[in-house]
Amino acid sequence: MLNTKTSPATKQAPGPEEKGKAGSAKKAEEDEEIDIDLTAPETEKAALAIQGKFRRFQKRKKDASS
Repeated sequence: MLNTKTSPATKQAPGPEEKGKAGSAKKAEEDEEIDIDLTAPETEKAALAIQGKFRRFQKRKKDASS
């Protein structure tokens, strides 16, 4: 069962110690280098699937605004 009520404490801005942790985690992500083989058949299939979903999303968005 989901509890949709949140306590006021969860809505507060993070304290200085929490901000420092978020900053160091973000820096670690920037330093990490990811190598993706763009010629792999799996990558091409994934790209085509993402493009198709995006085009359908754009079409629905256009149809809804018309």
